[in-house]
Amino acid sequence: MKKIEEIKNEFANQLADIALELGAIKLQVNEPFTWASGYRMPIYNDNRRLLASPAARALIADAFSKMTKALDFDPDNIAGTATAGIPHATTLADKLNKSLSYVRSSSKDHGTNQKIEGLGNSHSYEGQKVLLIEDLISTGGSSIKAVKAIVESDGICPYTLAIFTYGLDASKEAFDSLDPKCDAYTILDYDTMVKRALEINYIDEAESIALKQWREDPFNWGINRGFEKVEK
Repeated sequence: MKKIEEIKNEFANQLADIALELGAIKLQVNEPFTWASGYRMPIYNDNRRLLASPAARALIADAFSKMTKALDFDPDNIAGTATAGIPHATTLADKLNKSLSYVRSSSKDHGTNQKIEGLGNSHSYEGQKVLLIEDLISTGGSSIKAVKAIVESDGICPYTLAIFTYGLDASKEAFDSLDPKCDAYTILDYDTMVKRALEINYIDEAESIALKQWREDPFNWGINRGFEKVEK
């Protein structure tokens, strides 16, 4: 059986190529993006662009399937985070012939007020093993909330799989704080993506160095280069 790192090595560069081509990942060192937080950052990720490509969707589902097998985990239910994790959770659930659910960003303000859709009349996973599918792990905040919601609904959720991660320390700390434990794995990570972008000449060596520096100090990166935080 292949190990999880072997699966990532098999799929990461393929996914990086597709993500950069479709604009799901964009890199702009000299004209950084303004994130919702107001910080100026040299990377922008929009994995919804991957939905346009049947090949990308199939690649992601194949990678998630093999990662699940490498983890020796046979889930009863595949749960997607709303909204970006839902399509990939759906594809994977169909591929593995598993039940599907999704975790809302907040509870409904009407009806039964549930936070998780796709459960039966009990509104509970009833002790089922659940695999959480996320599109992006940034600080880890949304993923952690989803894991906690699954556990509160009597689900066992030892793993979260995502398409891409920035690899921020905050996300590692967030997942480390979970009890019961939930480990997060991604097909593609930031360092691998930057390395691949340089290999295919999407960026040059100077931009590669600047992007590596962002990874070391993301929230001061723009300010140190004269790109002040945008107050909203």
